[in-house]
Amino acid sequence: MTATPPTSTSSKLTRVLGASTLGLLAVFLLFALFISPPEVSQREAVRIFYIHVPSAIAALYIGFGITAFGGVMYLRKQSTFWDLLAASAAEIGVLFCAITLVSGALWGRPTWGTYWEWDPRLTSTTISFVLFLGYLAVRRLDIEPAARSRRAAVLGIIGFLNTIVVRYSVEWWQGLHQGTTLSPTDTQMDGLHLFSFFLGGLTIMAIFAWLLVHRFRVAWLEHQVTAQGLEHALAERRAEATEVTAASTAHSDGGNS
Repeated sequence: MTATPPTSTSSKLTRVLGASTLGLLAVFLLFALFISPPEVSQREAVRIFYIHVPSAIAALYIGFGITAFGGVMYLRKQSTFWDLLAASAAEIGVLFCAITLVSGALWGRPTWGTYWEWDPRLTSTTISFVLFLGYLAVRRLDIEPAARSRRAAVLGIIGFLNTIVVRYSVEWWQGLHQGTTLSPTDTQMDGLHLFSFFLGGLTIMAIFAWLLVHRFRVAWLEHQVTAQGLEHALAERRAEATEVTAASTAHSDGGNS
């Protein structure tokens, strides 16, 4: 009896996670847009900060970090699981990196007076964005799958190294971008601003987790369909070869008679 293939990436766990994330998003928007007051120097622009920084963390450290780690594990074990996880994380990382760049530009206009400056952090973040767009392009190359996965793994690892440059760019070079806003020993935020920021971080991480689970499941189903299609094609070729061999044998036997 043939098992019915799954038709959805949803499960009880993802439905609970999705509902929780929607609730969290609603509470976050309430605090970020209405309850949290304007900041003394940044005024209303501080509301963009609640999305900008968590999106940067989700993209650069979590998304691209998982991609690099998955690449290392794939090169060690040649595991489809790690390969697909790395690819899924890269896609979501690129999405949040784009949100980071756009929200940074929107924040920069009222704060710096311009949407874009060749600031070290802005530039290095853009380089990460381009590198992982290249990673996704490599994943689409029409070459042997194992070779494609190896090339992507190497590029993912190299791309993640640029995160170090992004992290320390404000310390290594002079630029417009502010330094670390939050640290274990010092913070420039307090009260509702700090609470809204952490609520934004929690919301972005929940969204990231929900997207990653679903994207990985889609990638896994695509892989299964491709593998089944290949097996079916090989079975057809074997059947054709068997028929040809049988016909040849029958013809030889008939000639000998």
